[in-house]
Amino acid sequence: MPPFLPASLHRLALRGAHAARLRLWGALRLEVRGCNVLAFDRDGRLLLVRHSYQQPDLWMLPGGGLARGEDAAAAAMRELAEETGCRLVQAVWFGSDRVAMPGGWRNRVEMVTGHTHDTPKADGLEIEEARFFALDALPASISAAVHRRVALWRAWRAENEGGQVAC
Repeated sequence: MPPFLPASLHRLALRGAHAARLRLWGALRLEVRGCNVLAFDRDGRLLLVRHSYQQPDLWMLPGGGLARGEDAAAAAMRELAEETGCRLVQAVWFGSDRVAMPGGWRNRVEMVTGHTHDTPKADGLEIEEARFFALDALPASISAAVHRRVALWRAWRAENEGGQVAC
């Protein structure tokens, strides 16, 4: 279904709604639950996205909120498909990352990894760009959360794969 608003107005509305949501979460001192996806292609490259409404100059992991009662792997598959058109296969939850956020709210991010054989395509509304990057050649402009979550993924892989972290 085509968007109700032109893309430029849709992105403006997303920015405003996101700012309001952050203020509300802070005022209520909420812990918000979401997911991030570490999706790899056949060459072991990591899929990153640039948002249109939230720090658009930074590359981030795909992801989003979890619906009440939603499984982290199911949410990761849904979010990856919505944001990039990619299907996540062999989805595995590998940990949680809890972060105290400016404004007084907390973010609990469920981390899921898997593979995709699809070519990413940014939705043009929420996501401006989506591309794969080699782990040893990540862009300079990535968020601190990406660094931390890739390190957590590497540690998890090393523990679960007998010390090997290659995808």
